[in-house]
Amino acid sequence: MASYDAKLRIEGAEEPPINVVIDLTDDRLVVKAGDMELADWQRDEIRIAAQLDGFHVLAEGEEVVLDIRDDARFAVELGFRQAHPHLRRRMAAVLREQESAGWSAGGSD
Repeated sequence: MASYDAKLRIEGAEEPPINVVIDLTDDRLVVKAGDMELADWQRDEIRIAAQLDGFHVLAEGEEVVLDIRDDARFAVELGFRQAHPHLRRRMAAVLREQESAGWSAGGSD
C-alpha cells in the first residue's frame, strides 16, 4: 500500500484545506483525516485530473482537490502519462529513479 500526505479542499468552497493521507490499495483511493475515513472510492468510479493547483478528483457529484506532497510519485503510481510541464519533469525523474532501481510502473517484469 502506498500512502501520500496531502491537503484536501472542496472545489469552490471557502473553507481552508484539511490535512489527509491518501492510500492507494487494491485499485482503491482511500482518503483519511487522522482516524476518520473521509472517502473510499474504487478507482474506476472516479476521474482524476492533474492541474496546476493539485489533483482534481470527481466523485459522487463532488469535486475535491488534493495537493499531494509527493505529487510526481502519486501521478506515476496512478499511471498518468500527461500532466502540466512542471509535473511531467518531476514524473520523468521518478521514472528514471525507478528504472535505475530495477522497478517499472507496470509492476515487476
